[in-house]
Amino acid sequence: MPIIESSIQRARLNKVQRERNISQLSAYRTEVKKFRVAAESGEGNLQELFAAASSAIDRAASKGLIAKNKASRDKSRLASLLNK
Repeated sequence: MPIIESSIQRARLNKVQRERNISQLSAYRTEVKKFRVAAESGEGNLQELFAAASSAIDRAASKGLIAKNKASRDKSRLASLLNK
């Protein structure tokens, strides 16, 4: 446990930021998974699910949760699933 006051504050802030990042990353993964499951089963409105997943990917990339190249790669893979 830190002793210096600024270190204590930083540790507290890191905990809050980590919890926020985890929830946002989870939301991103959930949207992508929903689309993949729907694409494999052929059910659901794929256009809406693709738009939601694509938006979640962009949101995660803009917040620094994933790298922009990974975001681009993920969107490309989802688009190819959509076109099949």
